[in-house]
Amino acid sequence: MEIKDLKSNDEIAWCPGCGNFGILNALKRAIVKLNRAPKDILLVSGIGQAAKLPHYTRCNCFNGLHGRALPVAAAAKIANHHLTVIVTTGDGDCYGEGGNHFIHNIRRNIDITVIVHDNQIYGLTKGQASPTTDPGYITKFQPSGVVLEPFHALEMAIVLGAGFVARGYSANTEHLSWLITEGIQHRGFSLIDVLQPCVSFNKKNTHEWYGKRVYKVNDDGSYHPEDKAVAFQKASEWGDRIPIGIIYKTDKKSYEENIGLSNHLPLVDESIENTDISGILKDFI
Repeated sequence: MEIKDLKSNDEIAWCPGCGNFGILNALKRAIVKLNRAPKDILLVSGIGQAAKLPHYTRCNCFNGLHGRALPVAAAAKIANHHLTVIVTTGDGDCYGEGGNHFIHNIRRNIDITVIVHDNQIYGLTKGQASPTTDPGYITKFQPSGVVLEPFHALEMAIVLGAGFVARGYSANTEHLSWLITEGIQHRGFSLIDVLQPCVSFNKKNTHEWYGKRVYKVNDDGSYHPEDKAVAFQKASEWGDRIPIGIIYKTDKKSYEENIGLSNHLPLVDESIENTDISGILKDFI
């Protein structure tokens, strides 16, 4: 399979220069590298600019409600554990409206890969602060500047016990593609928070701003993502230096393994020919 095989016919509606293009290209590269057929992949999204990505990729697609991509993805994986289930979501969609689902799907350790397009702003609704907007940033809706503490997604995921926690940068598509490949291959819940400049509404966290700050966390091989305490410290770095790469990684049983799904046929392959539901129906008559 080649990248061209994943191209859809939908016209891309993102702004020229949007960081989402890098994420789209990185995801396609990862799918090709893993040699996953489009029919075996499900892309799930909610609402927002990030949620448009599945329409630009020739795979199975499900658009959920705002903030509700994770429960849909979890249900799909439980129904068919042979599927490769990938969530593409924004920082508002996942950490704001979907914050509760984010927490509890980490606890369940569902075997899904969650790619968060983190542009630190609400792009689709024209520029109000999101859960990850830097304090002090002025928007049309926060004219005195943001006063709330940002949602620290990586630290939260590590504390809750997520098995794979990473940060990527949309301008470094080769590195990001590697992160996505690693996340998909990881058994259990994988979070990849991607720094994604919004060229229209976030005038602070630009390509130039990130270019001066991001660095690969393990360029010299001295960083060990298995150490939870060290990983938490690394995830907390923000400002003059911002680490990208695998921040934390540990192996543990997935939800599907814990409840025995992995040892059975997927629900979608179970025979229903001899199923008798007449007893259930009587309760509704």
